[in-house]
Amino acid sequence: MKRQLTYAVIGAGNGGIAMAGYLSLIGYKVNLFNRTFENILPLIERPRIRLTGEIEGEGELNTVTSNLREAIEDADIIMVTVPAMGHYALAKDMAPYLKDGQIIVLNPGRTGGALEVYATIRNMGCNRDVVVAEAQTFIYACRATSRTSAHIFKSKKEVSLAAIPATKTPYVLEKLNEAYPQFVEAPDVIETSINNYGAIFHPAPTLLNSGHIERGAPFEYYTEGITPSIGNFLEKMDNERMKIGNLLNVKTISAKEWLQETYGAKGDTLYEAVQNNPAYKGLQAPKGLNIRYIFEDVPYSLIPMSSIAKEFNIETPAIDAIIRLAGLITGIDFFEEGRTIDRLGLKGLTVKEIHDYARNGKILDSKEVAAS
Repeated sequence: MKRQLTYAVIGAGNGGIAMAGYLSLIGYKVNLFNRTFENILPLIERPRIRLTGEIEGEGELNTVTSNLREAIEDADIIMVTVPAMGHYALAKDMAPYLKDGQIIVLNPGRTGGALEVYATIRNMGCNRDVVVAEAQTFIYACRATSRTSAHIFKSKKEVSLAAIPATKTPYVLEKLNEAYPQFVEAPDVIETSINNYGAIFHPAPTLLNSGHIERGAPFEYYTEGITPSIGNFLEKMDNERMKIGNLLNVKTISAKEWLQETYGAKGDTLYEAVQNNPAYKGLQAPKGLNIRYIFEDVPYSLIPMSSIAKEFNIETPAIDAIIRLAGLITGIDFFEEGRTIDRLGLKGLTVKEIHDYARNGKILDSKEVAAS
């Protein structure tokens, strides 16, 4: 069935291959962009993606390119699947080519992604009527199985999404829900940023299993890598995340509850819920430490949480311990390089002003508050 919208999928990694394959399979016109030309050469020669797992079939792409302008110029919706460390540079590169009416969706935004991309586009002088949105997490548990194929283990039942300004969220969902009915409205991007469960499930299990990973020992990342003691530590990190959410007047649920809502995985502890999650079965651990679970999730998930907490005098010892451990292992000062509250444009703002900015794209003055 031919669909009306044109999608541009940015990034040909695990998520990008799966998303581009699915959207083209169900009838959308899909342009796939990847910065490294060599990685997409097989798809340029034969622009078809084969999906296995929960979704089976083959989709044919419209365009496969390493030219960003070519990928996005005719797109209605730009689905960004590159890691969060690429959001800032991508926003700068896209700004000159964006057009009125386009929607940019970060899949996911991690913590503060939409805020950073929105501010960067505006700072680059782009005044087009463009909406920036972020998903709270990636919609699939998936892995690329080759340059031209992906295996989708499981689709999430529900994924929160918000736009900046938040008044545009219903419009974004109206466009997306034909392809992805799982996307549901969140009040604003502060909520999607704080409910970032990758911050809990990615860096700590990686670092606490670093010996096995560095040796290349095969094991299932979640079901074997998250032991009872590691699960207990993750719950402490998660409690700190929820404290930040409560301070910011954000509706939060625990990572354990999220696993039940998203995958139907139940347990008395986070460890038990992970073990009972069918979507995590078979997902193998990475083969080395030079991966996004450290270099994306520490600076772009944990650092903004820690930075916001410090601004409001909340202690986050478990989160900070993982940030410091990552720094000691890699030699990188993530506190210096990460997505801080200052970089997000939230430094010095009250909780109310933070939500004003997220919901309106600016902080309202007294006259605008009276009129709203």
